Amino acid sequence: MMGLLLTIANIAGGLLLGLATLDKWDGESNFFNKIAGFLAPFQTIIGGALIVLAVLKFWNGVLYNVVSILGGILLLAHSIGKVPALGDGLKKLSDKLMPFKAIIGIALLVFGIIRLF
Repeated sequence: MMGLLLTIANIAGGLLLGLATLDKWDGESNFFNKIAGFLAPFQTIIGGALIVLAVLKFWNGVLYNVVSILGGILLLAHSIGKVPALGDGLKKLSDKLMPFKAIIGIALLVFGIIRLF
């Protein structure tokens, strides 16, 4: 059950993080923009689910879970600064990961789709 939730969170997080690249592939239909618009209010929940579920299932596919944790950190970038004890370190990590946002998003999407089958 946790694996399915992590897979769904990976797909949703991949759509949110990889939107710039997916929008180029989409053309004029704005399909991915509509999905991302629906998922955007849940960005914090998706990011938290990515981190928590990936930590809980860490040894069941380490690469898959590391990418999930990195995606969760990127999705939580807007709220990370509010955490007093961890805010500075996580904010710096999030800033360093920001240039790789689309790559991590596409990786999340691909890993999520692969895990469905």
